[in-house]
Amino acid sequence: MNANLKELPVEERIRIVEDLWDSIAHDQKALPLTADQKVELDRRLSALKADGNLGRPASEVISDIRNRL
Repeated sequence: MNANLKELPVEERIRIVEDLWDSIAHDQKALPLTADQKVELDRRLSALKADGNLGRPASEVISDIRNRL
């Protein structure tokens, strides 16, 4: 690891990583899916259509988790 980065506070290093990740996510077309990933996504979509269960809203799941802590 670059010595200059080690001198930064952990919070600042986390912010840099988040910014870097966001920049990668913004340009998703630069990383096309592999054939295996496409097959897996198709399999999951088919399973969702067959099941029809969309799951629960994230807010509900997060609330349940917080209630258990």
